[in-house]
Amino acid sequence: MVIRIERGSRGRLTILRLSGRLQSEHVEQLKAEIEGSTARVVLDLEEVKLVDRDTVCFLADCEANGIELSQCSPFIREWIARERASRGKRL
Repeated sequence: MVIRIERGSRGRLTILRLSGRLQSEHVEQLKAEIEGSTARVVLDLEEVKLVDRDTVCFLADCEANGIELSQCSPFIREWIARERASRGKRL
């Protein structure tokens, strides 16, 4: 299953609705979508069913850079928190 990215906007926001499996091979495509936006970006993760570690690290970086993760499932949110904690120990 591939990832589907739908672009929408609401005022000064660009909303990227993601659905499917978000894996490392999709990160570059997602980066291009984010960089192509002149408005503040929100990633709507409601329909994301599966992620891998590289994607979780990317999502953590996005959030650290001010990108909102909307409707993020608890398991992804937990994994992001663990990755952040792990990175802190390595620094």
